[in-house]
Amino acid sequence: MDKPKVVQYHQMMIPTLKALKKLGGSANIEELDSMVIDDIMQLPEEMQNVLHKEDGTQTEVQYRLAWARTYLKKYGLIDNSARGVWSFTEAFDGNIDNISPDEIVQSVRSMSKKVSVEAIEDDNLENDGVDLPEEAMDWREKLRDVLLKISPDAFERLTLRLLRESGFTQVEVTGRSNDHGIDGKGIIRLHGIMSFHMIFQCKRYKGSVTPSDIRDFRGAMQGRADKGLFITTGSFTSEAKKEATRDGAPALDLIDGDALIERLKDLGLGVTEKIIKDYEVNEEWFMKI
Repeated sequence: MDKPKVVQYHQMMIPTLKALKKLGGSANIEELDSMVIDDIMQLPEEMQNVLHKEDGTQTEVQYRLAWARTYLKKYGLIDNSARGVWSFTEAFDGNIDNISPDEIVQSVRSMSKKVSVEAIEDDNLENDGVDLPEEAMDWREKLRDVLLKISPDAFERLTLRLLRESGFTQVEVTGRSNDHGIDGKGIIRLHGIMSFHMIFQCKRYKGSVTPSDIRDFRGAMQGRADKGLFITTGSFTSEAKKEATRDGAPALDLIDGDALIERLKDLGLGVTEKIIKDYEVNEEWFMKI
């Protein structure tokens, strides 16, 4: 069966700008992706579920949205802070109607030392001469692969460490074959006063978590905890996200593969920052000596 055709990255540029504007001029990646996919473009579930790599966890839609942001950033319309929050630059005048994706692609590619003559419809983005998107750099892909290769027990231990480093206490793995998806539990304290009992599920998915997975987990947590947390190396479909916050049902917190990678980086768990030194020759200094 053929995979559904995914919208091209340049077709996502205007929707990305519209989403950022609708979100008040600033947003993180998860907010932007959700707004573009579900609200602006209303992409069908089958398209959202197409993986960028058959053995990977990132979807093709997420990958192309990352490229759309990269082109918009290099063109000077948006920028991201050290905390990963995207916002408009001063160069953006608020008028989206006059912006041409074709012009952006041509302009950004002309900045590269490897000017490409490929049409903008080409899917082989890695060869277009433009740097990879920041959120799709090699270390992120390597970390995705590592998370999929470690044993289930190791992944559970990693989850325990992640939760403890994030402020949870009394965290333990309790998963059993008849526990309906519950892998562990813990307690989160707010300001040392209020506490909430939490149960979690951690799954190394390559694809997307579905609404039925969310419903099953919610059913298992009923009467056993105040909060539920679903962690996956994959992603959540838009319907799964809606189900997690459905009115009249206990809300569940979701951490997908991208958010998991960011959290591991922020906490320094298995990811270390490598600082590369460079030196510049001050020609004027030598001329004055």
